Amino acid sequence: MKTLSAPPRRRRAALALLVLLVLAGLAGCGRDPAREVVAYIAQDQVFAEPLLAEFTRQTGIRVRAVFDSEAVKTVGLANRLLAEQARPQADVFWGNEELRTRQLAARGVWREPHGWAAFGHRSRRVVVNTNHIALPGTAPGAASGRLPAPASLFELTNATWRGRVALAYPLFGTTATHFLALRQYWGAERWEAWCRGLAANQPLVVDGNSFVAKLVAKGEAWVGLTDSDDIQAVQREGAPVAALPWNDETLLIPNTVAVVRGAPHPEAAEELFAWLQRPEVAARLVAAGALEGVETAPAGVKTLTPDWSRLVSELEAVTDRLKTIFLR
Repeated sequence: MKTLSAPPRRRRAALALLVLLVLAGLAGCGRDPAREVVAYIAQDQVFAEPLLAEFTRQTGIRVRAVFDSEAVKTVGLANRLLAEQARPQADVFWGNEELRTRQLAARGVWREPHGWAAFGHRSRRVVVNTNHIALPGTAPGAASGRLPAPASLFELTNATWRGRVALAYPLFGTTATHFLALRQYWGAERWEAWCRGLAANQPLVVDGNSFVAKLVAKGEAWVGLTDSDDIQAVQREGAPVAALPWNDETLLIPNTVAVVRGAPHPEAAEELFAWLQRPEVAARLVAAGALEGVETAPAGVKTLTPDWSRLVSELEAVTDRLKTIFLR
């Protein structure tokens, strides 16, 4: 019995159509908007990328990450989120400090309720070069050729430290948050006197906390105001630096994660929001040196405890004041 078949030309056309349909289906799967999430990220890229890759491996959700620069960390992303508020482009914000996240919450940028959360902590610290500065409990003086470590940030206005202090420009990032928290703690008058005295003492003002730590590591500055993760980074390279102990002028800095109101990919956003709050994520950031601890507020530690609502309400006015003091 003879089997009838389609003419060769028709078979080839049918096969070509089938291949096109299969390829189109595969391409459509690759572009499934429900399986991607857009994240604006202030956490350092070197720490964030491995975790985002792990999130994708576990969930199948691709992360389109937008990072910010060292100089304007967090502030640039906060301004972008405000500019896009009417037509959100981002789904999730991963912040590396608390003030700007609270500012955006007050402006209605996050979804309601429970639009953001904090996890883990770093801290604002005083870092010193131990070739030039004796740590508390060790012997300073002429014999060692080292100066005693400053007991308070107020001492940094003394002539002893003229030209020997490094800090990041205090309009951005954790430096700005620390300055605002100190103003609340000391009072406006005492704080402004300190700012003016510090500026008059010719500090090295640089673009970012990592540069502060590097200047102290090289001995170009003897004292620096920076973040704990940046201190750890130069310590891992063998630099002769140490962080001074925590005190009531120390500021804890949690990471934060938030979901944008009107996020383009809401389901994927919720998955990343929940995933970043897992204890193992904070533990991996601690192991990498990005965080000091998994808690947001370690027990039994004396640090600054800002009134955050008041800090947010004062943010613009105090920032304008800082611009007039730390001219560039």
